[in-house]
Amino acid sequence: MVSANRTIDYLRSLLSELRKQAGETEWLEFKHNNCEPEAIGDYISALANAAAYHEKASAYLIWGIDDTTHEIIGTTFSAASLKVGNEDLENWLLRLLNPKLNFHFHEFEADGRAITLLEIQAAVRQPVQFKNQEFIRIGSHKKKLKEHPEREKALWRIFENTPFEKQIAESHLSGDEVLKRLHYPAYFDLTQTPLPDGAERILESLAREGLIDRDESGSWNISNLGAVLFARNLNDFPTLKRKCVRVILYDGDGRIRTSREQVFEKGYAVAFEALIDFVNSLLPTNEVIGQALRKSVPMFPELAVRELVANALIHQDFSQTGNGPMVEIFAHRMEITNPGLPLVETQRFLDSPPKSRNEMLASLLRRIGVCEERGSGIDKVVFETEYYQLPAPSFETAIGSTKAVLFAHKEINEMDKSDKIRACYLHACLRFVERKEMTNQSLRERFNIEERNRALVTRIINDTVAEKRIVPSDPNQGRRHAKYIPFWAADLSRSQ
Repeated sequence: MVSANRTIDYLRSLLSELRKQAGETEWLEFKHNNCEPEAIGDYISALANAAAYHEKASAYLIWGIDDTTHEIIGTTFSAASLKVGNEDLENWLLRLLNPKLNFHFHEFEADGRAITLLEIQAAVRQPVQFKNQEFIRIGSHKKKLKEHPEREKALWRIFENTPFEKQIAESHLSGDEVLKRLHYPAYFDLTQTPLPDGAERILESLAREGLIDRDESGSWNISNLGAVLFARNLNDFPTLKRKCVRVILYDGDGRIRTSREQVFEKGYAVAFEALIDFVNSLLPTNEVIGQALRKSVPMFPELAVRELVANALIHQDFSQTGNGPMVEIFAHRMEITNPGLPLVETQRFLDSPPKSRNEMLASLLRRIGVCEERGSGIDKVVFETEYYQLPAPSFETAIGSTKAVLFAHKEINEMDKSDKIRACYLHACLRFVERKEMTNQSLRERFNIEERNRALVTRIINDTVAEKRIVPSDPNQGRRHAKYIPFWAADLSRSQ
Protein backbone atom coordinates (compact mmCIF):
# COMPACT_ATOMS: atom_id res chain seq x y z
CA MET A 1 0.00 0.00 0.00
CA VAL A 2 2.06 2.93 -1.32
CA SER A 3 0.59 6.36 -2.03
CA ALA A 4 0.74 7.82 -5.52
CA ASN A 5 3.44 10.33 -4.64
CA ARG A 6 5.65 7.96 -2.58
CA THR A 7 7.59 5.49 -4.67
CA ILE A 8 9.19 2.33 -3.28
CA ASP A 9 12.64 3.82 -3.89
CA TYR A 10 11.67 6.99 -2.00
CA LEU A 11 10.32 5.02 0.97
CA ARG A 12 13.39 2.78 1.16
CA SER A 13 15.64 5.84 1.01
CA LEU A 14 13.59 7.55 3.72
CA LEU A 15 13.73 4.43 5.90
CA SER A 16 17.50 4.33 5.49
CA GLU A 17 17.82 7.97 6.61
CA LEU A 18 15.55 7.46 9.62
CA ARG A 19 17.47 4.35 10.73
CA LYS A 20 20.61 6.51 10.87
CA GLN A 21 19.19 8.54 13.73
CA ALA A 22 21.28 8.09 16.87
CA GLY A 23 18.21 6.85 18.77
CA GLU A 24 14.48 7.22 18.81
CA THR A 25 13.85 10.94 18.59
CA GLU A 26 10.75 12.68 19.88
CA TRP A 27 9.31 12.72 16.34
CA LEU A 28 10.28 9.14 15.42
CA GLU A 29 9.18 5.82 16.96
CA PHE A 30 10.16 2.26 16.00
CA LYS A 31 7.93 -0.73 16.71
CA HIS A 32 7.93 -4.45 15.98
CA ASN A 33 4.35 -5.77 15.91
CA ASN A 34 2.46 -3.66 18.47
CA CYS A 35 -0.68 -2.54 16.66
CA GLU A 36 -3.27 -1.70 19.34
CA PRO A 37 -5.52 0.93 17.68
CA GLU A 38 -5.86 3.15 20.77
CA ALA A 39 -2.08 3.28 21.16
CA ILE A 40 -1.64 4.19 17.48
CA GLY A 41 -4.07 7.11 17.92
CA ASP A 42 -2.19 8.32 21.00
CA TYR A 43 1.09 8.10 19.09
CA ILE A 44 -0.26 10.10 16.15
CA SER A 45 -1.17 12.93 18.55
CA ALA A 46 2.16 12.71 20.41
CA LEU A 47 4.34 12.49 17.31
CA ALA A 48 2.47 15.21 15.38
CA ASN A 49 2.86 17.60 18.30
CA ALA A 50 6.51 16.63 18.80
CA ALA A 51 7.25 17.22 15.11
CA ALA A 52 5.78 20.73 15.42
CA TYR A 53 7.85 21.34 18.56
CA HIS A 54 11.04 20.36 16.73
CA GLU A 55 9.96 22.22 13.55
CA LYS A 56 9.84 19.06 11.45
CA ALA A 57 7.44 18.67 8.52
CA SER A 58 6.51 15.11 9.46
CA ALA A 59 6.76 12.52 12.20
CA TYR A 60 7.11 8.78 11.71
CA LEU A 61 5.94 5.59 13.41
CA ILE A 62 7.62 2.55 11.83
CA TRP A 63 6.86 -1.13 12.34
CA GLY A 64 9.51 -3.74 11.53
CA ILE A 65 12.58 -1.99 13.00
CA ASP A 66 14.34 -2.94 16.23
CA ASP A 67 14.08 0.08 18.52
CA THR A 68 17.59 -0.44 19.95
CA THR A 69 19.77 -1.51 17.03
CA HIS A 70 17.57 -0.09 14.23
CA GLU A 71 18.03 -3.35 12.37
CA ILE A 72 15.31 -4.39 9.92
CA ILE A 73 13.41 -7.25 11.54
CA GLY A 74 10.11 -7.14 9.65
CA THR A 75 6.56 -6.96 10.96
CA THR A 76 3.26 -8.81 10.74
CA PHE A 77 1.29 -5.56 11.22
CA SER A 78 -0.72 -4.47 8.19
CA ALA A 79 -2.86 -1.35 8.61
CA ALA A 80 -4.81 -2.19 5.47
CA SER A 81 -6.22 -5.36 7.02
CA LEU A 82 -6.95 -4.01 10.52
CA LYS A 83 -10.47 -2.92 11.45
CA VAL A 84 -11.90 -1.38 14.60
CA GLY A 85 -15.37 -2.87 14.81
CA ASN A 86 -16.59 -2.64 11.23
CA GLU A 87 -14.52 0.46 10.45
CA ASP A 88 -11.17 0.61 8.66
CA LEU A 89 -8.34 1.60 11.00
CA GLU A 90 -7.42 4.70 8.97
CA ASN A 91 -11.00 6.03 8.94
CA TRP A 92 -11.43 5.29 12.64
CA LEU A 93 -8.25 7.18 13.54
CA LEU A 94 -9.14 10.15 11.34
CA ARG A 95 -12.60 10.43 12.91
CA LEU A 96 -11.16 10.65 16.43
CA LEU A 97 -8.36 13.12 15.69
CA ASN A 98 -8.92 16.84 16.21
CA PRO A 99 -8.05 18.85 14.25
CA LYS A 100 -7.92 16.58 11.23
CA LEU A 101 -4.45 16.11 9.78
CA ASN A 102 -2.85 14.14 6.98
CA PHE A 103 -1.31 10.78 7.79
CA HIS A 104 -0.69 7.73 5.64
CA PHE A 105 0.33 4.12 6.15
CA HIS A 106 2.93 2.92 3.64
CA GLU A 107 3.46 -0.85 3.40
CA PHE A 108 6.51 -2.12 1.49
CA GLU A 109 9.48 -4.45 1.72
CA ALA A 110 13.06 -3.60 2.68
CA ASP A 111 15.81 -6.21 2.66
CA GLY A 112 13.10 -8.77 1.92
CA ARG A 113 11.14 -7.99 5.10
CA ALA A 114 7.76 -6.33 5.55
CA ILE A 115 7.75 -2.73 6.77
CA THR A 116 4.82 -0.49 7.69
CA LEU A 117 5.70 3.20 7.85
CA LEU A 118 3.16 5.67 9.20
CA GLU A 119 3.92 9.19 7.93
CA ILE A 120 2.26 11.90 10.06
CA GLN A 121 1.88 15.58 9.25
CA ALA A 122 3.22 17.87 11.97
CA ALA A 123 0.61 19.70 14.00
CA VAL A 124 -0.33 23.09 12.58
CA ARG A 125 -1.75 26.06 14.53
CA GLN A 126 -2.89 23.95 17.50
CA PRO A 127 -1.98 20.67 19.26
CA VAL A 128 -3.48 17.50 17.83
CA GLN A 129 -5.87 15.58 20.08
CA PHE A 130 -6.90 11.94 19.99
CA LYS A 131 -10.19 11.21 21.73
CA ASN A 132 -10.08 14.76 23.15
CA GLN A 133 -6.67 14.22 24.74
CA GLU A 134 -3.42 15.92 23.66
CA PHE A 135 -0.18 13.94 23.85
CA ILE A 136 3.50 14.81 23.42
CA ARG A 137 6.75 12.86 23.30
CA ILE A 138 9.21 13.61 26.09
CA GLY A 139 12.41 11.78 25.28
CA SER A 140 11.26 8.31 24.20
CA HIS A 141 8.09 8.43 26.32
CA LYS A 142 4.54 9.38 25.34
CA LYS A 143 3.00 11.83 27.84
CA LYS A 144 -0.15 13.88 28.24
CA LEU A 145 0.63 17.40 27.09
CA LYS A 146 -1.24 19.08 29.97
CA GLU A 147 1.17 17.38 32.42
CA HIS A 148 4.06 19.34 30.86
CA PRO A 149 2.96 23.00 30.89
CA GLU A 150 6.33 24.40 29.83
CA ARG A 151 6.39 22.18 26.74
CA GLU A 152 2.76 23.17 26.03
CA LYS A 153 3.58 26.89 26.24
CA ALA A 154 6.59 26.45 23.98
CA LEU A 155 4.48 24.56 21.45
CA TRP A 156 1.88 27.34 21.34
CA ARG A 157 4.66 29.91 20.83
CA ILE A 158 5.86 27.92 17.83
CA PHE A 159 2.35 27.83 16.36
CA GLU A 160 2.02 31.60 16.80
CA ASN A 161 5.44 32.40 15.32
CA THR A 162 5.57 30.01 12.34
CA PRO A 163 3.51 31.35 9.42
CA PHE A 164 1.89 28.94 7.00
CA GLU A 165 4.31 29.86 4.22
CA LYS A 166 7.38 28.72 6.20
CA GLN A 167 5.90 25.35 7.09
CA ILE A 168 7.12 22.43 5.00
CA ALA A 169 4.94 20.94 2.28
CA GLU A 170 7.35 18.17 1.29
CA SER A 171 10.63 17.06 2.83
CA HIS A 172 13.66 14.83 2.18
CA LEU A 173 13.82 15.51 -1.57
CA SER A 174 16.80 15.47 -3.90
CA GLY A 175 17.54 18.50 -6.02
CA ASP A 176 16.18 16.73 -9.09
CA GLU A 177 12.96 15.88 -7.24
CA VAL A 178 12.52 19.53 -6.24
CA LEU A 179 12.89 20.67 -9.84
CA LYS A 180 10.37 18.03 -10.94
CA ARG A 181 7.82 19.18 -8.35
CA LEU A 182 8.17 22.95 -8.85
CA HIS A 183 7.61 24.88 -12.08
CA TYR A 184 10.84 26.80 -11.54
CA PRO A 185 10.97 28.44 -15.02
CA ALA A 186 7.70 30.22 -14.14
CA TYR A 187 9.31 31.67 -11.01
CA PHE A 188 12.16 33.26 -12.96
CA ASP A 189 9.83 34.41 -15.72
CA LEU A 190 7.30 36.02 -13.35
CA THR A 191 9.96 37.71 -11.23
CA GLN A 192 11.73 38.87 -14.41
CA THR A 193 15.08 37.44 -13.36
CA PRO A 194 17.44 35.44 -15.59
CA LEU A 195 17.33 31.68 -15.34
CA PRO A 196 20.63 30.63 -13.70
CA ASP A 197 22.95 28.11 -15.29
CA GLY A 198 22.85 24.69 -13.66
CA ALA A 199 20.55 22.97 -11.18
CA GLU A 200 22.52 23.98 -8.10
CA ARG A 201 22.28 27.70 -8.85
CA ILE A 202 18.57 27.36 -9.59
CA LEU A 203 18.08 25.67 -6.22
CA GLU A 204 20.08 28.38 -4.46
CA SER A 205 17.86 31.07 -6.01
CA LEU A 206 14.68 29.27 -4.95
CA ALA A 207 16.09 28.91 -1.43
CA ARG A 208 16.84 32.64 -1.18
CA GLU A 209 13.17 33.32 -1.96
CA GLY A 210 12.06 30.92 0.79
CA LEU A 211 10.49 28.47 -1.67
CA ILE A 212 12.79 25.63 -0.55
CA ASP A 213 15.45 25.03 2.09
CA ARG A 214 18.10 22.43 2.76
CA ASP A 215 17.72 20.20 5.83
CA GLU A 216 20.39 18.84 8.13
CA SER A 217 20.83 15.68 6.05
CA GLY A 218 21.58 17.66 2.89
CA SER A 219 18.21 16.94 1.31
CA TRP A 220 15.77 19.64 0.26
CA ASN A 221 12.43 20.68 1.72
CA ILE A 222 9.76 22.52 -0.28
CA SER A 223 7.99 25.16 1.78
CA ASN A 224 4.26 25.77 1.58
CA LEU A 225 5.10 29.08 -0.12
CA GLY A 226 6.99 27.28 -2.87
CA ALA A 227 4.38 24.57 -3.33
CA VAL A 228 1.21 26.65 -3.24
CA LEU A 229 2.59 29.18 -5.74
CA PHE A 230 4.78 27.11 -8.07
CA ALA A 231 3.72 23.46 -7.85
CA ARG A 232 3.51 21.68 -11.17
CA ASN A 233 0.63 19.80 -9.54
CA LEU A 234 -0.75 20.60 -6.08
CA ASN A 235 -1.92 16.98 -5.81
CA ASP A 236 1.73 16.03 -5.34
CA PHE A 237 1.60 17.68 -1.90
CA PRO A 238 -0.68 15.83 0.55
CA THR A 239 -1.44 18.88 2.72
CA LEU A 240 -2.28 21.10 -0.28
CA LYS A 241 -4.12 18.86 -2.72
CA ARG A 242 -7.51 20.20 -1.60
CA LYS A 243 -6.35 23.78 -2.23
CA CYS A 244 -6.73 23.62 -6.02
CA VAL A 245 -9.03 26.33 -7.40
CA ARG A 246 -12.36 25.08 -8.74
CA VAL A 247 -14.39 26.98 -11.34
CA ILE A 248 -18.00 25.91 -11.88
CA LEU A 249 -20.46 27.24 -14.46
CA TYR A 250 -24.13 26.57 -13.72
CA ASP A 251 -27.20 26.62 -15.91
CA GLY A 252 -29.47 29.27 -14.38
CA ASP A 253 -29.23 30.81 -10.93
CA GLY A 254 -29.16 27.60 -8.87
CA ARG A 255 -26.69 24.78 -8.30
CA ILE A 256 -28.91 22.00 -9.68
CA ARG A 257 -27.40 21.81 -13.18
CA THR A 258 -23.67 22.16 -13.78
CA SER A 259 -22.73 23.22 -17.30
CA ARG A 260 -18.96 23.12 -16.97
CA GLU A 261 -16.35 22.58 -14.27
CA GLN A 262 -12.57 22.80 -14.20
CA VAL A 263 -10.01 22.33 -11.45
CA PHE A 264 -6.72 24.25 -11.68
CA GLU A 265 -4.10 21.93 -10.21
CA LYS A 266 -0.97 24.04 -10.74
CA GLY A 267 0.40 26.46 -8.17
CA TYR A 268 -1.44 29.76 -7.96
CA ALA A 269 1.29 31.89 -9.51
CA VAL A 270 1.73 29.45 -12.40
CA ALA A 271 -2.00 29.03 -13.07
CA PHE A 272 -3.32 32.53 -12.33
CA GLU A 273 -3.45 34.02 -15.83
CA ALA A 274 -4.96 30.84 -17.29
CA LEU A 275 -7.48 30.81 -14.44
CA ILE A 276 -8.58 34.40 -15.09
CA ASP A 277 -8.74 33.83 -18.86
CA PHE A 278 -10.88 30.73 -18.32
CA VAL A 279 -13.28 32.55 -15.98
CA ASN A 280 -13.63 35.48 -18.37
CA SER A 281 -14.24 33.10 -21.29
CA LEU A 282 -17.31 31.76 -19.47
CA LEU A 283 -18.86 35.16 -18.84
CA PRO A 284 -21.69 36.33 -21.10
CA THR A 285 -21.70 39.94 -22.26
CA ASN A 286 -24.14 42.71 -21.44
CA GLU A 287 -24.87 45.94 -23.26
CA VAL A 288 -24.65 48.56 -20.53
CA ILE A 289 -24.18 52.30 -20.12
CA GLY A 290 -20.99 53.43 -18.46
CA GLN A 291 -20.58 57.17 -18.06
CA ALA A 292 -23.24 57.71 -20.79
CA LEU A 293 -21.40 55.39 -23.24
CA ARG A 294 -23.29 52.28 -24.38
CA LYS A 295 -21.12 49.30 -25.21
CA SER A 296 -20.90 45.52 -24.85
CA VAL A 297 -18.80 44.37 -21.92
CA PRO A 298 -18.44 41.13 -19.97
CA MET A 299 -21.22 40.68 -17.46
CA PHE A 300 -18.66 41.29 -14.70
CA PRO A 301 -15.71 43.72 -15.06
CA GLU A 302 -12.46 41.87 -15.71
CA LEU A 303 -10.49 43.96 -13.22
CA ALA A 304 -13.04 43.25 -10.47
CA VAL A 305 -12.95 39.52 -11.22
CA ARG A 306 -9.16 39.48 -11.19
CA GLU A 307 -8.89 41.30 -7.88
CA LEU A 308 -11.53 39.21 -6.10
CA VAL A 309 -10.02 35.93 -7.27
CA ALA A 310 -6.57 37.09 -6.10
CA ASN A 311 -8.04 38.09 -2.74
CA ALA A 312 -9.61 34.66 -2.35
CA LEU A 313 -6.25 32.98 -2.93
CA ILE A 314 -4.31 35.29 -0.63
CA HIS A 315 -6.66 35.59 2.33
CA GLN A 316 -7.79 31.97 2.66
CA ASP A 317 -7.26 30.05 5.87
CA PHE A 318 -4.93 27.21 4.91
CA SER A 319 -5.54 25.44 8.22
CA GLN A 320 -8.90 24.34 6.80
CA THR A 321 -7.71 21.20 5.05
CA GLY A 322 -10.92 20.00 3.38
CA ASN A 323 -11.70 22.84 0.99
CA GLY A 324 -10.15 25.44 -1.27
CA PRO A 325 -11.01 28.58 -3.25
CA MET A 326 -13.97 28.33 -5.60
CA VAL A 327 -15.41 30.48 -8.39
CA GLU A 328 -19.08 29.84 -9.21
CA ILE A 329 -20.74 31.48 -12.21
CA PHE A 330 -24.52 31.67 -12.40
CA ALA A 331 -26.83 33.25 -14.94
CA HIS A 332 -26.99 36.59 -13.10
CA ARG A 333 -24.22 36.54 -10.49
CA MET A 334 -20.75 35.28 -9.67
CA GLU A 335 -19.66 34.00 -6.25
CA ILE A 336 -15.99 33.81 -5.24
CA THR A 337 -15.46 31.88 -2.01
CA ASN A 338 -12.41 31.15 0.09
CA PRO A 339 -11.97 29.10 3.29
CA GLY A 340 -11.70 31.14 6.47
CA LEU A 341 -13.43 34.08 8.06
CA PRO A 342 -11.95 37.52 7.30
CA LEU A 343 -9.65 39.29 9.74
CA VAL A 344 -11.39 42.59 8.89
CA GLU A 345 -15.14 43.22 9.19
CA THR A 346 -16.84 42.86 5.82
CA GLN A 347 -18.28 46.38 6.14
CA ARG A 348 -14.73 47.73 6.38
CA PHE A 349 -13.21 45.89 3.41
CA LEU A 350 -13.02 49.04 1.34
CA ASP A 351 -11.27 51.39 3.77
CA SER A 352 -9.20 49.12 6.02
CA PRO A 353 -5.64 48.13 5.20
CA PRO A 354 -5.90 44.40 4.52
CA LYS A 355 -4.81 41.99 7.21
CA SER A 356 -3.54 38.77 5.72
CA ARG A 357 -2.92 35.44 7.36
CA ASN A 358 -0.42 34.80 4.57
CA GLU A 359 1.65 37.94 4.18
CA MET A 360 4.65 36.27 2.53
CA LEU A 361 2.34 34.77 -0.11
CA ALA A 362 0.57 38.11 -0.59
CA SER A 363 3.86 39.98 -0.90
CA LEU A 364 5.23 37.67 -3.59
CA LEU A 365 1.97 37.73 -5.56
CA ARG A 366 2.01 41.53 -5.48
CA ARG A 367 5.60 41.52 -6.68
CA ILE A 368 4.81 39.42 -9.72
CA GLY A 369 1.73 41.47 -10.55
CA VAL A 370 -1.02 39.01 -9.68
CA CYS A 371 -2.82 41.46 -7.41
CA GLU A 372 -2.94 45.18 -6.68
CA GLU A 373 -0.80 47.04 -4.19
CA ARG A 374 -1.85 46.86 -0.58
CA GLY A 375 -5.22 48.43 0.15
CA SER A 376 -6.28 49.34 -3.40
CA GLY A 377 -8.01 46.17 -4.57
CA ILE A 378 -11.52 46.43 -3.11
CA ASP A 379 -11.60 50.14 -3.98
CA LYS A 380 -11.15 49.15 -7.62
CA VAL A 381 -13.83 46.44 -7.39
CA VAL A 382 -16.39 48.97 -6.10
CA PHE A 383 -15.29 51.58 -8.65
CA GLU A 384 -15.64 49.11 -11.53
CA THR A 385 -19.16 48.08 -10.51
CA GLU A 386 -20.17 51.75 -10.27
CA TYR A 387 -18.56 52.62 -13.60
CA TYR A 388 -20.49 49.88 -15.39
CA GLN A 389 -23.73 50.68 -13.55
CA LEU A 390 -23.89 47.30 -11.82
CA PRO A 391 -25.43 46.50 -8.44
CA ALA A 392 -22.91 46.88 -5.64
CA PRO A 393 -20.89 43.77 -4.76
CA SER A 394 -21.75 41.89 -1.60
CA PHE A 395 -19.17 40.68 0.91
CA GLU A 396 -20.52 37.89 3.09
CA THR A 397 -19.45 35.33 5.64
CA ALA A 398 -20.81 31.83 6.11
CA ILE A 399 -19.70 28.95 8.30
CA GLY A 400 -15.93 29.12 8.11
CA SER A 401 -15.75 30.94 4.77
CA THR A 402 -15.78 34.36 3.09
CA LYS A 403 -17.70 35.09 -0.10
CA ALA A 404 -17.64 37.99 -2.56
CA VAL A 405 -20.63 38.24 -4.89
CA LEU A 406 -20.81 40.20 -8.16
CA PHE A 407 -24.25 40.83 -9.67
CA ALA A 408 -25.30 41.25 -13.30
CA HIS A 409 -26.71 44.56 -14.50
CA LYS A 410 -30.11 45.66 -13.13
CA GLU A 411 -32.09 48.80 -13.72
CA ILE A 412 -32.77 50.82 -10.60
CA ASN A 413 -36.41 49.71 -10.56
CA GLU A 414 -35.29 46.05 -10.58
CA MET A 415 -33.14 46.45 -7.47
CA ASP A 416 -34.65 45.63 -4.11
CA LYS A 417 -34.21 47.78 -1.02
CA SER A 418 -31.14 45.90 0.20
CA ASP A 419 -29.44 46.32 -3.21
CA LYS A 420 -29.96 50.08 -3.07
CA ILE A 421 -28.80 50.44 0.54
CA ARG A 422 -25.66 48.37 -0.13
CA ALA A 423 -24.85 50.47 -3.20
CA CYS A 424 -25.43 53.72 -1.30
CA TYR A 425 -23.20 52.60 1.57
CA LEU A 426 -20.32 51.44 -0.64
CA HIS A 427 -20.61 54.62 -2.71
CA ALA A 428 -20.22 56.66 0.49
CA CYS A 429 -17.20 54.52 1.45
CA LEU A 430 -15.58 54.98 -1.95
CA ARG A 431 -16.13 58.73 -1.85
CA PHE A 432 -14.69 58.93 1.66
CA VAL A 433 -11.46 57.10 0.84
CA GLU A 434 -11.13 59.53 -2.10
CA ARG A 435 -11.46 62.37 0.46
CA LYS A 436 -14.88 63.32 -0.83
CA GLU A 437 -18.36 63.16 0.62
CA MET A 438 -21.46 61.55 -0.84
CA THR A 439 -24.23 63.82 -2.07
CA ASN A 440 -27.58 63.33 -3.73
CA GLN A 441 -25.92 64.33 -7.00
CA SER A 442 -23.01 61.87 -6.69
CA LEU A 443 -25.42 59.03 -5.90
CA ARG A 444 -27.62 60.00 -8.87
CA GLU A 445 -24.57 59.73 -11.09
CA ARG A 446 -23.71 56.37 -9.57
CA PHE A 447 -27.22 55.04 -10.42
CA ASN A 448 -27.47 57.04 -13.68
CA ILE A 449 -30.63 58.79 -12.44
CA GLU A 450 -31.71 62.12 -13.85
CA GLU A 451 -31.94 65.21 -11.63
CA ARG A 452 -35.73 65.30 -11.87
CA ASN A 453 -35.81 61.97 -10.00
CA ARG A 454 -33.70 63.20 -7.10
CA ALA A 455 -36.55 62.26 -4.73
CA LEU A 456 -35.92 58.60 -5.51
CA VAL A 457 -32.28 59.00 -4.49
CA THR A 458 -33.33 60.91 -1.37
CA ARG A 459 -35.41 57.89 -0.32
CA ILE A 460 -32.43 55.60 -0.84
CA ILE A 461 -30.25 57.88 1.28
CA ASN A 462 -32.90 58.06 4.01
CA ASP A 463 -33.23 54.26 4.05
CA THR A 464 -29.45 53.90 4.35
CA VAL A 465 -29.36 56.43 7.19
CA ALA A 466 -32.18 54.53 8.91
CA GLU A 467 -30.07 51.35 8.63
CA LYS A 468 -27.23 53.27 10.34
CA ARG A 469 -24.87 52.63 7.42
CA ILE A 470 -24.26 56.32 6.67
CA VAL A 471 -24.62 59.55 8.68
CA PRO A 472 -24.79 63.26 7.79
CA SER A 473 -21.37 64.80 7.45
CA ASP A 474 -22.64 67.74 9.51
CA PRO A 475 -25.51 67.04 11.95
CA ASN A 476 -26.74 70.63 11.43
CA GLN A 477 -26.60 70.65 7.63
CA GLY A 478 -29.58 71.61 5.47
CA ARG A 479 -31.37 69.07 3.31
CA ARG A 480 -30.76 70.70 -0.08
CA HIS A 481 -26.98 70.37 -0.06
CA ALA A 482 -26.64 67.54 2.43
CA LYS A 483 -23.46 65.47 2.47
CA TYR A 484 -23.00 62.02 3.94
CA ILE A 485 -20.18 59.80 5.19
CA PRO A 486 -19.98 56.13 6.28
CA PHE A 487 -20.95 55.46 9.89
CA TRP A 488 -17.41 54.46 10.81
CA ALA A 489 -16.02 57.76 9.47
CA ALA A 490 -18.06 59.59 12.10
CA ASP A 491 -16.61 57.28 14.75
CA LEU A 492 -13.13 58.13 13.50
CA SER A 493 -13.85 61.85 13.76
CA ARG A 494 -15.05 61.52 17.36
CA SER A 495 -11.99 59.50 18.33
CA GLN A 496 -9.55 62.11 16.98
